Amino acid sequence: MKRIGVTGHRSIPIEVLDHVRDGLRAVLDGHDGPLEAFSSLAEGADQLFADIALECGADLTVVIPSGDYEETFEGAESLAHYRRLKHRAAQEIRMGFDRSTDEAYYAAGTFIADSCDRLVAVWDGLPARGHGGTGEIVAYARALGKPVTVVWREGVTRV
Repeated sequence: MKRIGVTGHRSIPIEVLDHVRDGLRAVLDGHDGPLEAFSSLAEGADQLFADIALECGADLTVVIPSGDYEETFEGAESLAHYRRLKHRAAQEIRMGFDRSTDEAYYAAGTFIADSCDRLVAVWDGLPARGHGGTGEIVAYARALGKPVTVVWREGVTRV
């Protein structure tokens, strides 16, 4: 079974959204045989990746950073989307953190990088804004020797 994980920004500018969707679909739709997709289901890149992975027939494994993770969602719509995706998951992994901290996010991100054959990064190439951010997880995966596919349009930065 091929295993693909995601790391990425919560905020994806509208001018890059279609490009990101197409890039994720290209990565997920081009495999023969069973596929397992790893995501923490955060708003933005994680949820978009999970949606496309499920459309492509992948088994979804969700990696939940903390016990209070649902409290981190900013709107009712994104929380409902998270719950729908989580309900469709084939497997759920919970990190041992009670609270959503940078350390919890780092643990979830490194778990995904450790578990996948390829990491997809919805990433503008800039340094992480905090411990466990996209840039740090990309560096971690690359240090492991994991292939990393960056999906972004050059010249666009996140908000």
